Amino acid sequence: MSLVRKVANDLDWPQWLAGRGFVDFPETWFDSMGEAAIRVEEFEEDDKLVVRADVPGVNPDEDIEITMTDGILRIMVQRKKETKHEGKRHYRSELQYGSFVRTIALPAGATDSDVKAKYEDGVLEVKIPMNGAQAKTKKVAISRH
Repeated sequence: MSLVRKVANDLDWPQWLAGRGFVDFPETWFDSMGEAAIRVEEFEEDDKLVVRADVPGVNPDEDIEITMTDGILRIMVQRKKETKHEGKRHYRSELQYGSFVRTIALPAGATDSDVKAKYEDGVLEVKIPMNGAQAKTKKVAISRH
């Protein structure tokens, strides 16, 4: 199967076309090609959206930055290479180091007030309050000349 077909099949098209994919697409694309990405899971719990990110091997006080702007959650992580292999025969390194960013479009109703984040056992958890508002759909009339 071609890479483009695999990416197309992996996408949740209704969600992507609804606008979330335009923000999430770069991570989806690069992740499908095997590039480094921050893996996340999202779910609602009580009146909060919970986003969990798999970010092991970092110091949350120094290496993680979380921002929210206009309904977009951005998680930035810096994983520093601290091991040295000088004087050793080096066979393989599959660990990924450097800067990683994950941008997530938040659903309607997500608010930036009272956002909480915690880091435990390599997992970052962000809890975002939801005010219950739903996205409104408005039909747009088409004019003819």
